[in-house]
Amino acid sequence: MNVTISGHHLEVTPSLREYVLTKLDRVTRHFDQVVDITVLLSVEKQKEKERRQKAEVNVHVKGKDIFVETAHEDLYAAIDQLMDKLDRQVCRHKDRVQDHHHDSLKRQDSAWDAAQ
Repeated sequence: MNVTISGHHLEVTPSLREYVLTKLDRVTRHFDQVVDITVLLSVEKQKEKERRQKAEVNVHVKGKDIFVETAHEDLYAAIDQLMDKLDRQVCRHKDRVQDHHHDSLKRQDSAWDAAQ
């Protein structure tokens, strides 16, 4: 798994990098077929009173790319919200991938005939 953490108008400190990596462990624990993860942390200075911290992640899994972004006044809170959203999307993708194993029509018909 390839993890890239970068900052835009922001220096990514070792403590911030470690925080993101510990949060990403939850996602990789649910779904182990992750190929590549790119995290971008940025600061938008639209107004000085309203500094918005923005976090976005792009996860490349087998067959699909998952993109999530959040914004908050606190960067750590933005990362928490980001990982919650990402966790839900990864679990939903995992359920969709695993849900394609249905019984064949022959087995359904024979089971239906046996029931009658």
